[in-house]
Amino acid sequence: MGKCHPCPPLKSLSSRIGGMLCNYGSSNKYKKLDSKLERKMIAMKRSASGQSNFKSIDSIILRFPQFREGLRNLRGVFEQYDEDSNGTIDREELNRCLEKLQLHFTKEEVEDLFHSCDIDGSEGIQFNEFIVLLCLIYLLMKPSSSPDNTLKMHSLQLEATFDTIVEAFLFLDKNGDGKLNKKDMVKALNEASPWERSPARVTRTRFKEMDWDKNGKVSFREFLFAFINWVGIESDEELPDLGT
Repeated sequence: MGKCHPCPPLKSLSSRIGGMLCNYGSSNKYKKLDSKLERKMIAMKRSASGQSNFKSIDSIILRFPQFREGLRNLRGVFEQYDEDSNGTIDREELNRCLEKLQLHFTKEEVEDLFHSCDIDGSEGIQFNEFIVLLCLIYLLMKPSSSPDNTLKMHSLQLEATFDTIVEAFLFLDKNGDGKLNKKDMVKALNEASPWERSPARVTRTRFKEMDWDKNGKVSFREFLFAFINWVGIESDEELPDLGT
């Protein structure tokens, strides 16, 4: 697997975002969307009936190169909707993006999505935030009774990437309650080699990187941001070791 690398950028990212969540009182602002995602995850976990392509945390890590390739393909889509080429998508550009994707949201729903993904409070969606935004929309819209309300990715590879990220979350969600807790992480990290248990500090570190609002639980949205950073879409580094 090559030389192991920790994920130092996540420490500063986590602390920065955690501070902003406290400053803006964002836990309530995100509550509605995170509750929807939680219910969606619970339903998907039940329908999976315990079946998963992942057997350990290592099996997820080994897929990082494929995740990275699939997510990088979104760069062109992002640049298409970043009409003024300033590196971010503002509200007007996001509205036009949703229109072109033939998605219909209320103004309140668009605001919820925008604020939930604008984690640095810059009033603009950056590339990594755009990936999270599209994945959330894809997840929320996918099991729809109307084909017209399904997110048109125009990329089977991207849809497969999003589906696999969801599957990774469901694998880590051991008790099927739609969110991750420290006990879930301990079980996942030790599942591959139960005779070589990860130190408690490792589990605490990895969990802290995801639990930005420090409430002891990790929503799918929080997981997505951490996962994208672990995958490293902007780099070609060797596979990280989440167990060190």
